[in-house]
Amino acid sequence: MEAVQVPLRSGWVTQGPWVSEFERRFAAFTGSGHAVATTSCTTALQVALAALEARPGDEIIVPAFTWISTANVVLHAQAQPIFCDVELTSFNLDCDMLDPLVTSRTVGVIPVHLFGRCADMGKVREFADRHGLWVLEDAACAFGARAGGVHAGNFGDAGCFSFHPRKSITTGEGGMVVTRDPALAALVRSLRDHGASRTYLERHRAPGGFRLADHDHLGFNFRMTDLQGALGAAQMDRAAWILAERARLAARYTDALADLAWLRCPTVGPSEDHGWQAYVCLYAPEEPSLQSVARMSARRDLLMGALAEDGIATRPGTHAPVETALYRNLCGLQTAQFPAAHLAERLTLALPLYAGMTDSDQARVVDALRRHGS
Repeated sequence: MEAVQVPLRSGWVTQGPWVSEFERRFAAFTGSGHAVATTSCTTALQVALAALEARPGDEIIVPAFTWISTANVVLHAQAQPIFCDVELTSFNLDCDMLDPLVTSRTVGVIPVHLFGRCADMGKVREFADRHGLWVLEDAACAFGARAGGVHAGNFGDAGCFSFHPRKSITTGEGGMVVTRDPALAALVRSLRDHGASRTYLERHRAPGGFRLADHDHLGFNFRMTDLQGALGAAQMDRAAWILAERARLAARYTDALADLAWLRCPTVGPSEDHGWQAYVCLYAPEEPSLQSVARMSARRDLLMGALAEDGIATRPGTHAPVETALYRNLCGLQTAQFPAAHLAERLTLALPLYAGMTDSDQARVVDALRRHGS
């Protein structure tokens, strides 16, 4: 609360010194060479796609189970999203299904590190290199997530993060593009600011700052405000504690729920650090299948309703874009094409998880699950 008053008192409230400071701290924390702040992860993806020169008619592979923005930004680039099913264990791309999706028009792949667990970037990177594709990581949920010591967002050509209130750190709304490519970073920095050749802050600090910048590219207005930048910088001061608390609470859930045969808790792979943006389980009182999913989903919804009556908010993990009216109508998709995504949409259960959650509150959630679950 104190941090956001600083830019208000300074009079500089649009993109300025605090956005620059937030970018610096974020790049240092994630080990990225460059970080560029935007208005959301959606616009971060959009500006990154523009920088990667996605063109009308291009095909870009995206997961079938993810927040709809991952696919929508492809359509906004007038390209075609090509959906790949996911694994039910990680909820991330099923890399064994990638090769058959490649055509002469395929230019890239957008893996998602869903709920804070890294996708198998070794396989994604090998696949992309073999086919000459770029890789844009949707790391909206993946702040603090690492694989082999490398932070999410650093495996591909660029990575995009979200600072929505449901994420581990927040600026209300906001996003960030990270990359180790200085030329790509410079282009993203220009594109997020109308394609300007220099930022307001650079103009202000240089002689003749009253002169307007030239515009080299057709850009967007995706600038983060300095109020948000100041809040983000303050969040970075607490980032290690926030992530540690989320990891501690996630471990407590896993221990406390281990004996519930009907609930599959999230897992962490070897040499991985889970970001724990969410603790998403799979409701599975019987083996999930397209034949059993309708009755299991109805039971899951009854459980969620009972928890809500107890004052405990739960949600499905996310949705499957392939199940939305938009993509069903646009692409003529069928449920049978993406069975894992269909099951994940209807059987996932996100439990309350946030830094500051007390052990007694968490025990209350566990107790309610035991009383109402089956």
